[in-house]
Amino acid sequence: MDMKEIRKLSDEQITKKITECKDELFTLRFAASTGNLEKPHRVKELRHTVARLKTVLKEREGANEN
Repeated sequence: MDMKEIRKLSDEQITKKITECKDELFTLRFAASTGNLEKPHRVKELRHTVARLKTVLKEREGANEN
């Protein structure tokens, strides 16, 4: 997911997407610890996606304060 797509989402959708990504990340970490991880690069992608989503939420909070 790139920043243009994320910025089009509402705050509720972003929060929901963060929850979904964290759940998938947990599942992938569990699979990695048992040695059943097929796509190890997916962990990094999800971490970056969560960071992007949180960044957009923080930007919006800062814009609302002014």
